[in-house]
Amino acid sequence: MAVRLTTWFVSQGISISGSSSNSKRSNSNSRFSFYYSPASSCKLRHRNLSCNCVNKRQKLKKKNAVEQSSATTDFQFNSDDDFQFNSDDDSESESASVGIAPVLNPESVSDDEAHANNANDSISNALAPPDQTNPSAYNTQDLVGMIRNAEKNIHLLNRARVNALQDLDKILGEKEALQGEMNALEMKLAETDARIRVAAQEKIKVELLGDQLDKMRNEMRLNGGGDERGEVVEIFENENELFNEEAPLPYRNSINALMANLNSLRLENVSLKNDVEELREELSNVKNTDERVVMLEKQRSSLESALKELESKLSVSQEDVSKLSNLKVECKGLWEKVENLQLLLDKATKQADQAIIVLQQNQEIRKKVDKLEESLEEANVYKQSSERMQQYNELMQQKIKLMDERLQKSDEEIHSYVQLYQESVEEFQDTLNTLKEESKRRALDEPVDDMPWEFWSRLLLIIDGWLFENKISIDDAKVLREMVWKRDRRIHDSYMACKEKNVHEAVSTFLRLTSSQTSPGLHVVHIAAEMAPVAKVGGLGDVVAGLGKALQKKGHLVEIVIPKYDCMQYDLVRDLRALDVVLESYFDGRLFKSKVWVGTVEGLPVYFIEPLHPDRFFWRGQFYGERDDFKRFSFFSRAALELLLQSGKKPDIIHCHDWQTAFVAPLYWDLYAPKGLNSARICFTCHNFEYQGTAPASELGSCGLDVNQLKRPDRMQDNSSHDRINAVKGAVVFSNIVTTVSPTYAQEVRTAEGGHGLHSTLNFHSKKFIGILNGIDADAWNPATDAHLKVQYNANDLQGKAENKEDIRRNLGLSSADVRRPLVGCITRLVPQKGVHLIRHAIYRTLELGGQFVLLGSSPVHHIQREFEGIANHFENHDHIRLILKYDDSLSHSIFAASDMFIIPSIFEPCGLTQMIAMRYGSIPIVRKTGGLNDSVFDVDDDTIPVQFRNGYSFLSADERGVNGALERAFDLYTSKPDSWQQLVEKVMNMDFSWDSSASQYEELYSKSVARARAAAHTQAI
Repeated sequence: MAVRLTTWFVSQGISISGSSSNSKRSNSNSRFSFYYSPASSCKLRHRNLSCNCVNKRQKLKKKNAVEQSSATTDFQFNSDDDFQFNSDDDSESESASVGIAPVLNPESVSDDEAHANNANDSISNALAPPDQTNPSAYNTQDLVGMIRNAEKNIHLLNRARVNALQDLDKILGEKEALQGEMNALEMKLAETDARIRVAAQEKIKVELLGDQLDKMRNEMRLNGGGDERGEVVEIFENENELFNEEAPLPYRNSINALMANLNSLRLENVSLKNDVEELREELSNVKNTDERVVMLEKQRSSLESALKELESKLSVSQEDVSKLSNLKVECKGLWEKVENLQLLLDKATKQADQAIIVLQQNQEIRKKVDKLEESLEEANVYKQSSERMQQYNELMQQKIKLMDERLQKSDEEIHSYVQLYQESVEEFQDTLNTLKEESKRRALDEPVDDMPWEFWSRLLLIIDGWLFENKISIDDAKVLREMVWKRDRRIHDSYMACKEKNVHEAVSTFLRLTSSQTSPGLHVVHIAAEMAPVAKVGGLGDVVAGLGKALQKKGHLVEIVIPKYDCMQYDLVRDLRALDVVLESYFDGRLFKSKVWVGTVEGLPVYFIEPLHPDRFFWRGQFYGERDDFKRFSFFSRAALELLLQSGKKPDIIHCHDWQTAFVAPLYWDLYAPKGLNSARICFTCHNFEYQGTAPASELGSCGLDVNQLKRPDRMQDNSSHDRINAVKGAVVFSNIVTTVSPTYAQEVRTAEGGHGLHSTLNFHSKKFIGILNGIDADAWNPATDAHLKVQYNANDLQGKAENKEDIRRNLGLSSADVRRPLVGCITRLVPQKGVHLIRHAIYRTLELGGQFVLLGSSPVHHIQREFEGIANHFENHDHIRLILKYDDSLSHSIFAASDMFIIPSIFEPCGLTQMIAMRYGSIPIVRKTGGLNDSVFDVDDDTIPVQFRNGYSFLSADERGVNGALERAFDLYTSKPDSWQQLVEKVMNMDFSWDSSASQYEELYSKSVARARAAAHTQAI
């Protein structure tokens, strides 16, 4: 541990100087100097600096150098190899040590780095434990002390970073001042240049006037006609008489003006020369300042790179600290076991000590016996002389015999004690070995929880790839899949061990692991046309991804099969690769090949099927809307089942969604169950019964189904048009489980008004039909971690919501004069189902009530799009209304976070996720009571609903009156009772709309259906 901390300090760029002058350990101090550079995100803009502020920069540099020299922190190492801050100084010295300034001189930085390198050995020696080879030298207090000191150092680094940023702000301020002075000098230089140009023009004019004067003199000399003209010539030739009053007035005036101009020009030239000289000096100073700025910028870049390195090392150190905390917990448990073992060892040691004491007593007895023997020998000399001596000898013999018996008994006791000690040592060793084996066995039995789901999905896809490429058998693939399913440590270790090996060696390593395993959960395969976020059009993609991840977290094996569209987001698929296998499936009377791709999406294993059909089914640039959609998706449905059959998979549940994969149900029971793919129960979910996938009956035969058998009223014949086939009806008839996306919607579609022609079929199969409310991805929609927001927030801190509201007002050009003005949001597709006429009315009504309105969305219906474009143009520069007629994912997050209320006036809504997301972000929903809206939003003023479930405003009638009532009640609570409104916001943000509850309901449906199937199979077998 000491070596790790030493490496950590040196890796963090901490300059350490140790004093080795004193030989005594108690007086050896070590000084740590921390230098921290400003954050790399603080970028300086290049500006020109004025020469007048060079002295200020030099003073600042000196000041920083002084602060740098004083910014050192003393640490003292104790005898137990822990280290702590030296707190001899008062608070003033403490502030000096914490106030760390950025190093502006690269030479000083290099010196400190050299200093740190020279002191590395001294710190390693100071931190090294007394006995590197003895694990018991470490104790919990050492670990805790080291962790606390590491945290103190991290705290000091953070404070140093703050001080460095403050100094950098000062430098930026001075630089801006210098920029202003430079701008003034540039303006002055421009004025001087203009004056020089004017002076040059005036000089040229003077020269021209002089030439004209000379020309006039010559002409007057040549034209000497009369006396009067001669006098005039003489006057002009005599320079002293130019200003004589007797000279002609016109000439005198012109000459006076000319001389005045010449004198003024001379003075201006002299002043301009002086200005030019001063300007040259200033320009030279500016040039020197620019060079200084370049040097400072280089220093800044070097400091930023150093800071990035420090930050990366700091993150590594923080990870080490977290690992230390985990080690602390494990160490605590091990210490408890070691203490128990120590008690046993102490007990055995005490017994051994007693044996040693007895042995020492025996040695003393032996010494006494030796003395007695010597006495006996002396007594034998006088044996003949005295009878008393003989009696004494007899007595001594008896004592010696008694001593021998005691000695023998003592030897036996010592032997028993030694044997007991050996048994205790053996017991201790056996217990220690048992603990080691138990730890190894537990490590093998426990699942690997520290690897992401992407790892297990990638491993699963590798196994399937080997199966398709005939490198392993179906049975081996099944066993390996189950080990991946359980996150078995053995398959994890095998994969890590053979990462650098070739495929043949890897396959051999995996095959050694094959043994009987027990599946801990269900194997669920989703076959769908969408999956968020790679191929998403609507809520279907969210359900497939969200439900899949929720079931995966509950321990079930979940796989997804979707088409490989040319327009999906490939950058969101990890480890995308094509399998070396060609999938053949029947279509239009012949076999067509398909290419199979695999990859992981948000931790889920996904199979992408690319049909090699001449019509290029999924290379159309869009997901839906093609004239041959019925043909495209019936081909895909059969290819997906062919994939399951050829891969040898035995899923418990095949879950298909909407009409695009509704063909799976009849294909499974009519064609693939007889071929051996018969382990699964079919679950079908219809997300919107308005879309049922009807087509002429003849088109159903393309995928191999018997049209004559299926074109019957009790099977796939459309209820409204008897010459057509209805894919959704076929899925309802042939599936074991039929679900829709909310309980209320399940009741609505069983009526003639809401069933779109399927109400009679649904009523007939009502025992297997149920509505389960969808959930939302709580990780993707989380205001506390949402990267799209300017400020993250949560239910306990709503200040961030107000800041996001101000931010979106500024970005969209809305008025911020009244911060309490409520903002109503609306994010939707502008289609009749969503109540576009009620949305239009809500815009104007919100404005009348004194609120603001933001709409995000577009319409595939041209006249609706044109209508809302007109509204958008009308409010283009309005202070309180803004319409953005497109979809922008990042902007949608911001609108959810900024809105106080969210309006969803749908005519019908199977489930709806918008209201759940809005509440997750603290926006109160205003909805019409229909479908999933009725199952998730409960009116604040409804006394029949328990208070803890009331979370919004609802209305029943799909007209303007209903919208008005709900809006007015919401505005009234917002404006008149702000405290109650805030309590409502906090309550809705704490409600759970994640997939956990919905996934549990699906899990129960799956389990019951599988149990019934297994019971039926067992009964038939009997």
